[in-house]
Amino acid sequence: MNLSEPIWDEFNGNYVLPNDEVHVWRTTLDLPASGFAKLQQILSADERERADRFHFDLDRRRSVIGRGYLRLLLGQILDFPENGLRFEYDEFGKPSLSSKQGPPLQFNVSHSGELILIAITKGPAVGVDVERIRNDIDVDNIAARFFSAKECKALASLAGPVRHKAFFACWTRKEAYLKAKGFGLSLPLDQFDVSILPEDEPRLLATRPDRAEARQWKLWSLEVSDDYAAALAAPSSIGKLKCWNWSRFD
Repeated sequence: MNLSEPIWDEFNGNYVLPNDEVHVWRTTLDLPASGFAKLQQILSADERERADRFHFDLDRRRSVIGRGYLRLLLGQILDFPENGLRFEYDEFGKPSLSSKQGPPLQFNVSHSGELILIAITKGPAVGVDVERIRNDIDVDNIAARFFSAKECKALASLAGPVRHKAFFACWTRKEAYLKAKGFGLSLPLDQFDVSILPEDEPRLLATRPDRAEARQWKLWSLEVSDDYAAALAAPSSIGKLKCWNWSRFD
């Protein structure tokens, strides 16, 4: 499989997650009222309260659907009631399953616009990020604040729509790596370099101060839609990426 062009398979009801694979699920906010209500019912009280605190209905909908689908997937993998899953949170707010609920699973959720991505592995950490591509933002100003000098130089070599796509490719790859590490934005974005040129393979090029860190991770670009950029980060021990569409409520 080409690292930059994963194939999105349709889910047929049979699902196995091998130890050396990372799986990414793609779904949308397009869900009937009955399905949305079912997802709300399987959330915990604190998850429902967290969703209700969002000011905009779109954000509440993303929160409910993202966490609801995550519960459905984890419940199926663990053969465990999805409404009985319990989550713990680290100092950066990254959730994990309680250690008493079977084999260790690592997961990460990202949403933007109408898309939701969920990444899951058995054991190794994983990070996923998706962003709707916008052409109305000052990419140079944002890059100067958050990107490394190497990344800014690569971005400056591009022009037109390709430049915006490269910006969002860079941003999602960096976010995916940070989310896999569990650092949030506590690790400065200019302390590591990722590849961003269209002809380059997605890679973590350099990490500072520990240079060896870069060799311990893989990056994938996820082709989710023409209007979006998305990326996945996982340890180098992961041998295969599989991508699934979840286009209906089961």
